[in-house]
Amino acid sequence: MINFIPIFPLGIVVYPGEKLNLHIFEERYKQLINISFADKKPFGIPVVMNDKVAETGTVVTITEIAKRYDDGRMDVRAQGLNIFNILEIIKSVPERLYSGAIVDYPPTTDAKNVLAMQRVVAAVRELHKLLKVSKDFKKPDEELLSYDIAHHAGLSLEEEYELLGLPHESQRLEYLKRHLKKIIPIITGTENLKERIQLNGHFKELGGFDL
Repeated sequence: MINFIPIFPLGIVVYPGEKLNLHIFEERYKQLINISFADKKPFGIPVVMNDKVAETGTVVTITEIAKRYDDGRMDVRAQGLNIFNILEIIKSVPERLYSGAIVDYPPTTDAKNVLAMQRVVAAVRELHKLLKVSKDFKKPDEELLSYDIAHHAGLSLEEEYELLGLPHESQRLEYLKRHLKKIIPIITGTENLKERIQLNGHFKELGGFDL
């Protein structure tokens, strides 16, 4: 299906199902939010990378306008719906301050792979332990999808965008698994190096080497 949607380009990746908070302060996006909320219609957030609007993004819907300020600014709660690809950007929309795009919607699948997900979640938790951070996925493990944990896996913006473009859940889990397999040993090595530096100059209890 091909159709037109208003767009709000941002330097973030939004995944389907993700809940996000937005602070709206530009006039064009105040207008976009007010119209979308009043008409109960979604809009698109394409990813901005390297000062360019990328081809792929996520359709989002406004769930709540949490606060309106006297000057028109807003705090908005929204949720990701589905992924789109831009066919053409419409920079000037009649009677609107914001831009839009002609888009289509690539097919994606969310078929679960429980065993693969368990392994990826365990690796993410190992990463968090190394980094001394604590994250709540806000879902039971058996309900998690790759989209629920991607932001917690230490991906760069470019890597998050690559994952967004993968159509199958099995591909997304494999992508996360490979990333974590690469990054965890690096962080482990960094932690070991920090310990060695901190011990330098202190009395050490070292066992002898038997020849």
